[in-house]
Amino acid sequence: MGCQRPIWERDKCTRTKYKNLLNLSTPLFFNTLYDPYREGADSCLFAFAEHLSETVGSLCVSTAMAGAFVDVKPTPILKAELDIVIPAIRNLDFLERWRPYFEPYHLIIVQDGDPSRTIKVPDGFNCELYNRNDINRILGPKASCISFKDSACRCFGYLVSKKKYIFTIDEDCFVAKDPSGKEINALEQHIKNLLNPSTPLFFNTLYDPYREDADLFRGYPFSLRGGVPTAVSHGLWLNIPDYDAPTQLANPLERNTRFVDAVLTIPKGTLFPMCDMNLAFNRELIGPAMYFGLMGDGQPIGRYGDMWAGWCMKVICDHLGYGVKTGLPYIWHSKARNPFVNLKKEYYGIFWQEELIPFFQFAVLTKECTTVQKCYIELSKQVKAKLGKIDPYFLRLADAMVTWVEAWDELNGKVYAVSSYLDNRPGGDEVVLAATGRDAAEDFEDARIAILQGSLTPLPQLSRNLSGQMQTHGLRGSNKKRKCKRIQAENWAAMQAAEELHRKKKTESEMKDDP
Repeated sequence: MGCQRPIWERDKCTRTKYKNLLNLSTPLFFNTLYDPYREGADSCLFAFAEHLSETVGSLCVSTAMAGAFVDVKPTPILKAELDIVIPAIRNLDFLERWRPYFEPYHLIIVQDGDPSRTIKVPDGFNCELYNRNDINRILGPKASCISFKDSACRCFGYLVSKKKYIFTIDEDCFVAKDPSGKEINALEQHIKNLLNPSTPLFFNTLYDPYREDADLFRGYPFSLRGGVPTAVSHGLWLNIPDYDAPTQLANPLERNTRFVDAVLTIPKGTLFPMCDMNLAFNRELIGPAMYFGLMGDGQPIGRYGDMWAGWCMKVICDHLGYGVKTGLPYIWHSKARNPFVNLKKEYYGIFWQEELIPFFQFAVLTKECTTVQKCYIELSKQVKAKLGKIDPYFLRLADAMVTWVEAWDELNGKVYAVSSYLDNRPGGDEVVLAATGRDAAEDFEDARIAILQGSLTPLPQLSRNLSGQMQTHGLRGSNKKRKCKRIQAENWAAMQAAEELHRKKKTESEMKDDP
């Protein structure tokens, strides 16, 4: 009969199981390569790297359902609710390749480098272009929080956008194809990820249970099956991996040609290295946390802005109960950056991250942190107190985090045309003037919610554009009824506050007149 082979060599499935048991695990930090100890894989220290397909067990490449397949002219989704933000240092010819997908949307181009240089945008795109002069003009002294000569400048686009969703991509990224040769509509897949819930509180072994033909596994708690709102969709790429400089130097010819049809929710309490190359997020849910820090020109560090934002964002999402998805969609990354140039930018970060990651792993936000802004300000205080000991850079970064939130509130505060409404109301202009120069949103958050039946005309919600003028936002589509109710409720709160102020002043006046 001869010698029988060991059990772990008898069949492929058994061999795989034994390899999994013999290799190490990485439970302390989510590796976006999944298992970095498999053959041909590596630890992605810098970004969401290319080997998504190097997963353990029975995760297989699917050619039948590989991402979002589209026609030449796909139907745009959420066209009026999404901005595409692109940092640029050269002409944007790459947009021609994305024309069928991006042309229906509004683009925000943030020009890095010399503002006197003209960047050409192909005809037919609806876009706004901002250079450093524009940033200085719009933000004034607060412009110091926006990085220069680093792709972190893109966060200015997040700041000035007025849309609910943001998709950001680099100019060296192109449309990818699935294994069958069909193009992937990355934007459509990101939107699907954001519109469907996440499952950060309990890991679902079927990955994303809200995708078509997927479901929740036996044993998944029924109380958690509704999931939580998805704040961030983090995509992958084919071809050139986004490694840090040391890993790139060790693997100069490595390319990703593998595709895996999978979307995962990153568990609560787990960090990951976020990459801004193929990223979408719900601006209303998490926008103020998507600040890429002080990077590039005049700073000791670069190329860490997306990861810094990712760590801050993940801590805040965990605290507020939001989810972060990672996986599909893929894009094609065409250009490998110079590893020696990158090493100069990343040098301090490579050492600092060994202290930064534990800081974020153990960061705790108080129950008083009920908004993203409050969470971010609290995090900035902890950065100053704990990371400021590492290097003075973190003291400046903590201050910049506060400046960023102030700029966000300044450009994104809600304004209502209440003057005519309050003319004939007790308190009148005093209520409006009392809120001058500050965010008055919280004054009305806890006010009595009531809807007036025909006795109150809804006020138009206004937004301040960059020139300081006012423009009215229409109420359209299926959201009209919901927005009307919300605006009416806020109007009611304003009326109640005005009347309360009038009663208080009247009482004080009567007390003074009473001998």
